[in-house]
Amino acid sequence: MSELASEPIRDAVASAAEPAAARGGARRLRVLAVTQLFPNSETPMLAVYNRLQFTALAELCDLDVRAVIPWFPGARLVARWSVAGRCVAIPAEEDLDGLRVRHPRFLMLPKLGASISPALYAASLWPEVRALKGSVDVVLGCWAMPDGVAAVMLARLLGAAAVVKVHGSDLNVAPNNKLVGQVMRWVLPRADRLIAVSRPLAEKAKALGVPAERVVQVRNGLNRDVFKVRDRAEARSRLGLAPQGRWILYVGTLDRTKGVVDLIEAFTRLAPEHPDLHLALVGQGPEDGRCRALASRYPGRVAVPGVLALPDVAQWMAACDILTLPSWNEGTPNVILEALASGRRVVATSVGGIPDILTSTALGEMVPAQNVPALAEALSRGAYTPYDPAALTSAAPYGWRENAARVLEVLQAAAAERALAR
Repeated sequence: MSELASEPIRDAVASAAEPAAARGGARRLRVLAVTQLFPNSETPMLAVYNRLQFTALAELCDLDVRAVIPWFPGARLVARWSVAGRCVAIPAEEDLDGLRVRHPRFLMLPKLGASISPALYAASLWPEVRALKGSVDVVLGCWAMPDGVAAVMLARLLGAAAVVKVHGSDLNVAPNNKLVGQVMRWVLPRADRLIAVSRPLAEKAKALGVPAERVVQVRNGLNRDVFKVRDRAEARSRLGLAPQGRWILYVGTLDRTKGVVDLIEAFTRLAPEHPDLHLALVGQGPEDGRCRALASRYPGRVAVPGVLALPDVAQWMAACDILTLPSWNEGTPNVILEALASGRRVVATSVGGIPDILTSTALGEMVPAQNVPALAEALSRGAYTPYDPAALTSAAPYGWRENAARVLEVLQAAAAERALAR
């Protein structure tokens, strides 16, 4: 397992390219990507990292994106409670920053059938992708379950290689369900490659039976044109914030497992002793009401601006003193990489790939997950500790084009080995 493609991978790619070169030049790789984690008109900020990565990847290969939408009969009638219901109005096809994205529906059984969802997913997609048989080199599934497992099924039907990209709770949490775990242990080892965004996720993939030589670590990229060091006072002025005071920033889903409730409790502990301490909660989710109740309790000190576009998130990054991510489990969270690129220290939990990012106290501080007292103490220290923003930016990774080039190497290797095995 390696963050970059290994020499054997490069050798396999080269050997597979030789026949094509002899016929007059290697053609572009043909990739079918299937995932539920992709922006759309209903949730434009969903998994933006996939959109940025796919946009860069589309410059390097022929990429067919199927951003799958869950559906079940009568979904529209329960839109208030169901994601599938809220997604009914999403069109069959959209153009996102020049990237053509199709939105096929897959039959989902609400709260039932988690272990059979990959089969339903693959069966729902098959009628519209079966015509691609013989014209696809790789099926790329983004998220292990059901997307990745379904990608392996579809790849076998299409005669293509299968690559699964994993991000966090798809390996940290999903296998805890006995039946789901059994399906993952049976299917994921049959993938030609598995891309993990962090070292701990790569180890979890191997623990599920994926051969070590097929597991490749490729960190997510970063939009360095957007996330960069900016003047804090100017950013606060643009956001209409007072220049004084200390701001703690959270960006992500407003969900208990992301540590949002822990963060609310930690801030409530700190607020009386630190009247100049402020908190911004950027995003939306199940705990939205609890977050807005906190803002009502501390008017002017707590902001809940909702879901924001990346340039607006970058303004909040510039305006804050520290970013916090008190999540219970993670892969390699992009928000931490974006904070470091913006020259902002971080207080986060020591879960998933976070310890691989925050490798020194100069970058930030880590605390155990679900430990409110420790989180409060770390936030208090972090908000008032001076640091040099410019010194943090070197810890942020490469951009999305470099990331896409590394992903392409993995896809090429999978396709090459599959072609040689025929």
